[in-house]
Amino acid sequence: QVQLVESGGGLVQAGGSLRLSCAASGRTFSSYAMGWFRQAPGKSREFVSGVSWGGGRTYYADSVKGRFTISRDNAKNTVYLQMDSLKPEDTAVYYCAGHRGTTWAPYGMEYWGKGTLVTVSS
Repeated sequence: QVQLVESGGGLVQAGGSLRLSCAASGRTFSSYAMGWFRQAPGKSREFVSGVSWGGGRTYYADSVKGRFTISRDNAKNTVYLQMDSLKPEDTAVYYCAGHRGTTWAPYGMEYWGKGTLVTVSS
């Protein structure tokens, strides 16, 4: 069993930065690929970024490529999402998730955090 707790959300002006963290419990954290998803009001949950279990491979949605950076520290059981050049359309609840499969689709995730709200004002 893996439990995920996100933190770091908040209110920021357009062009600003935030760093999200996801702390995981459980001794098997390093065996999971970890990802960030987001869900804006009235929209479905979408993939934002992912990182392989060892941290060597990263993946980004086109909408955040070049602005967001994902990383993980397996010694601390934590995955991060550095978000720069934020835009109002980045406003959403951001969720951390983990899986051991082959897809980054939401249905493929095994564990989810409860989310942290990011609001970007214009």
